Amino acid sequence: MTKLTNNKRRIILRYLLVVGVILLFAGLIVWDMFKTTMIYAHDWNQKADSILTRVDTIEPERGKILADNGTVLAANLQFYIARVDWGHASIKEDTLKKYLPALCDSMAAFDNSRSAAEWQKELGEAYAKLTKKGSHLRAYRLIRRQLTFSERERIKKFPFFNNNKKYNGLYFEEQHKRSKPYGAMASRSIGNVGEQDTRKGLHGTSGLEMALDSLLYGIPGTATKLQLTSNIVNAEKVPAVKGYDITTTINVQLQDIVENELYAMCKETDSRWGTAILMEVATGEIKAISNLEWNDAFGDYVEGRNHAVLGYEPGSVMKPISMMMALEDGVVGDINTPMETGTQWKYGGRMIYDPHGGATLTPRQIIATSSNVGMSKIIVKKYGNNPGGFYDRLKGMGFFEPFYSGIGGEQQPIITRLGNTNADRVALTRMAFGYSTLIPPLCTLAMYNAIANDGKYVRPHLVKRLSREGEPDSIVPVTYIRQQVCSPQNAQNLRIMLHDVVWTDRGTAHRWLQDDNVEIAGKTGTAYTIQNGQYTSQRRLAFCGFFPYSNPKYSCMVLMMGSNRGAAASSGLVLKNIALKMYARGYLGDSPNYAIEVDAKGNTKQASVKKPVLYPSSAQKIMKSLSINQSHPVAQPAQPKEKGTVPNVKGMPVRDAIARLEAMGLNARFRGTGYVASQSIAPGTKIASGQVIDLVLHN
Repeated sequence: MTKLTNNKRRIILRYLLVVGVILLFAGLIVWDMFKTTMIYAHDWNQKADSILTRVDTIEPERGKILADNGTVLAANLQFYIARVDWGHASIKEDTLKKYLPALCDSMAAFDNSRSAAEWQKELGEAYAKLTKKGSHLRAYRLIRRQLTFSERERIKKFPFFNNNKKYNGLYFEEQHKRSKPYGAMASRSIGNVGEQDTRKGLHGTSGLEMALDSLLYGIPGTATKLQLTSNIVNAEKVPAVKGYDITTTINVQLQDIVENELYAMCKETDSRWGTAILMEVATGEIKAISNLEWNDAFGDYVEGRNHAVLGYEPGSVMKPISMMMALEDGVVGDINTPMETGTQWKYGGRMIYDPHGGATLTPRQIIATSSNVGMSKIIVKKYGNNPGGFYDRLKGMGFFEPFYSGIGGEQQPIITRLGNTNADRVALTRMAFGYSTLIPPLCTLAMYNAIANDGKYVRPHLVKRLSREGEPDSIVPVTYIRQQVCSPQNAQNLRIMLHDVVWTDRGTAHRWLQDDNVEIAGKTGTAYTIQNGQYTSQRRLAFCGFFPYSNPKYSCMVLMMGSNRGAAASSGLVLKNIALKMYARGYLGDSPNYAIEVDAKGNTKQASVKKPVLYPSSAQKIMKSLSINQSHPVAQPAQPKEKGTVPNVKGMPVRDAIARLEAMGLNARFRGTGYVASQSIAPGTKIASGQVIDLVLHN
């Protein structure tokens, strides 16, 4: 009896202990509820109000940057990172093993960097490793690269992921990225975006992205918190306004031509860097701009600093601008009147040497031969007693006014306003032919463009129009820095001088830039670089000009650093090759080369497009020049019968040859003038896409 009584007491004590613990916990819970609802109610209400009244910023969608035809150059795109949580409890090992072979077949078809067997090994090892006891790693990155939306949807349909829809461990992390579909094409001018410490969101850090950030970024919206039955969500209060889509003046095809020609010449001449700008004469629209710089890490040329808008001593490309001032001021009247020059001239105690000079030269010859002495004497005649007047004259022409071109980092020319000392007079002579100045290539090009444009000093610009949600908002009009920077007559005189540079025997570019297809006019320029206050042997080589000469449509400036050739043979050839490719693709308004038909009455007319194109031989060309009428056209060269092979373009004019080769997916390069005499890849050879074929031309 006593034993039963003792057991009963122990059981009751245990129950009492358990009940006591339960009551204690219940008391604590009740006490905590009492504190929350009564004692600290005010604090919790304030905290709830702060959450519900908090205003969050809604980031706007950044606007797109488009080419002149609406092609996307830069846009915000959404990408995804695919991950699998192998360690989730709902993933069954037997189910995974059942579908693993089929899953790996799909993975191999999607990403051929691994075979199906290699994928099976990798996924099996990943599953074993991530589900191992004690492992804290569960998320496995399925594909190493970022995925597009269509790729995401495709992966969702793979075996196991598709068959185990309730939960298969597959999930995607969203990432927003500023994407450039054309890669490095005009990348420096388009610019980049990034996060900044001073403000939220992605903002432009260079190029157009930076210069037009306020338009591209848009207007942020606001959102407040909304209390639902089981959750608190964001409720849009003020919607974000998408940034403007900006249509640029860039032409993708012309940009491709400019970049390829600049790249080829940089590589051929072992240049440190190069920049090229192509502009439409009448409108000032920048149709292409390229900046390439050697990168030791890549072992190749990459898109570099925007040298097009940075200041450099221009060298002799400054001389036509100095000559423009002299013509406008009446210092030079008749451009064919000889003046005493010589091969050297001592002024202000400093000697000016002129390897291209002569005893006497006309103003035309001063530009054609690039005479330092002749140009210096002309400028000194006007400004020798007032060196500061040189700066004042340039300022009056609008030379220092900003372009607001839309290119980030744009600089204005730097030319010191000289005093009236002997050193200032010496500096004046150097300024006359492009030294002791810092002038961005774009500024030089704008002046040459004015020469080609009958003196109308049009503003260079990279922005064409603004739009939002596909609806046009505003169009950027053609504007002028000066309606007339010089008279039409003086512009014509300057065009004649620049034509002489290329087309007369004494012209500094005559050996390199003459071509019957496109008549080019322009000026060479060479400037030695300065290091530690001393001129070095390394040179910057420039050519600035326009084409076609008789009716200028485009102006172009090319500047290269450290080329192992002269200005005409490096920068000048880049411009020439750009012009010839534009001619070959019909950008210069030239009609196709169709054969001439003669009817029964002896009248000539162009042959029908449907008939075979006939190409005259070199003998025919000679006979025509000698007024020999009885000549016969040569039929098209015989073509290989097998499709997908290199065509035979021997005997064709370069324009037709390039058009045919490019239509087959080949990249054509050529040298010489006239008709195709030979091609580097034999007709009938199987074509590899993107293959380069070299053509040699002869008359």
